[in-house]
Amino acid sequence: MLQTFDPRNRDLLVNINGVLIHRDRAGISPFDSAVQGGDAVWEGLRLYNGRVFRLREHLDRLRRSAQALAFSTIPSHESIIAEIKKTFEANRMYDGVHTRLTLTRGVKITSGMDPRLNQFGPTLIVLAEFKPPVYGTKGIRLITASVRRPSPDVIDPKIHHCNLINSILAKIEANVAGADDAVMLDNHGFLAETNATHLFVIEGGVVRTSRPVACPEGITRAVVLELCRDHGIPHEERDLTQAEAYRADECFCTGTMGELVPVHQLDGRPIGDGQTAGPITQRLITLFHQRVAQEGERLIDSAFD
Repeated sequence: MLQTFDPRNRDLLVNINGVLIHRDRAGISPFDSAVQGGDAVWEGLRLYNGRVFRLREHLDRLRRSAQALAFSTIPSHESIIAEIKKTFEANRMYDGVHTRLTLTRGVKITSGMDPRLNQFGPTLIVLAEFKPPVYGTKGIRLITASVRRPSPDVIDPKIHHCNLINSILAKIEANVAGADDAVMLDNHGFLAETNATHLFVIEGGVVRTSRPVACPEGITRAVVLELCRDHGIPHEERDLTQAEAYRADECFCTGTMGELVPVHQLDGRPIGDGQTAGPITQRLITLFHQRVAQEGERLIDSAFD
């Protein structure tokens, strides 16, 4: 699975601190904290028919992450929403859009890691692209990476930060193995998540996912658990081992960028029939699509001609 260039994004306008600029000319200072040390937080948003799904939950997580990193200034939800809306309108976006929202600590007066050097900031970047769910609907293959997902005693996964090197290293392993993504274990050997998504396994009709210890509290993950509760689907959060994933009847991943996608293979072992989404996975995919069609905060009133 490799994302490709969408011609609709050729002349994107990127929003940096309220200024809209063509993608080819957009940039931030080399003194910005995101460049200096990945000192930034981020969220992924998806626009469905003029509405952003779970917008407030994403902005709440962005704020909590910035608070945990002791950002001196954090924009209000309403000011961020105004910039997102302005970006959609400038790019004539209504549906099928993924937005990478990044908030950095800001610009330093000289290079260095000390946050006291940040005297200009923060920097807010709204990067909206026409982008359907990146995995498609056919299902994916995973391998288990040697790179572990750090636990809270190393770096708290509840901080949704931009230092993603361990995820990138895991993705490199998946690429070399010819897989789509990589499962990452925690430091006890339990399943944490993949390099980009949360992981669910289904056995005996029970939907299971890892506790959010070495993985963040995913927004889409939470929606799936809500759907299970609302529709009487047995489910639980607990530590899971590789063996439980190998023997699973079904498996799927969740995330804003990819929505819900079935997993057909893990470490060369087929999941289910190895070719199609299982019945519970398919039901949850349908319920998720119904949920996003019904919910969301409206930012755009009508489709552009």
